[in-house]
Amino acid sequence: MKTFITAATLLLVSTASFAQTTARTPSEAAAPIAAAGDWSASKLSGVNVYNDANDKIGEISDVIITSQGQVKGVVIEAGGFLGMGKHYVLVTMSSLKFSNKTGKTTTGQTSANERELYPDRAVLNLTKDDLKALPEFKY
Repeated sequence: MKTFITAATLLLVSTASFAQTTARTPSEAAAPIAAAGDWSASKLSGVNVYNDANDKIGEISDVIITSQGQVKGVVIEAGGFLGMGKHYVLVTMSSLKFSNKTGKTTTGQTSANERELYPDRAVLNLTKDDLKALPEFKY
C-alpha cells in the first residue's frame, strides 16, 4: 500500500510539472533570426532559398569566386523537376539575407555550442517566376 501511495504521489507531481511549462506558438518557434559569422563555401551548396512570403524559390548550387579571390555571387538552381528544366541564375551575395532557425545564435553556434559552417536558409526578395526570368548562368 505504501508503494502504491508513493507511486501515485510521484505521478501527480510529475504531471503537475509538465502542466507548468509554457507552450510555444508555431510562429514563435519558427521565427528566423539573422545569421552572421564565417561559413564554408562548400556547405552553402544545398542551402534552400526562400522569398519574403516564405515560399521556397530555389537552392544554392554553387559559390562563384573571381580571380582576385572575391565572392562574385552564388548560383541558385530554380525550377526543374527530377533533373529536367533546371535553370541556374547568378545573384550577388548582397541581394541575399541569411538566417537561422530559432535556437541558434547569429554566429552559427547551436545551443549545444557546436559550430555549424552554414546558415539554415537564404532569403531573396523575388518570386519563383522572377527568379526564373533572370538571365541563365552558364558554367
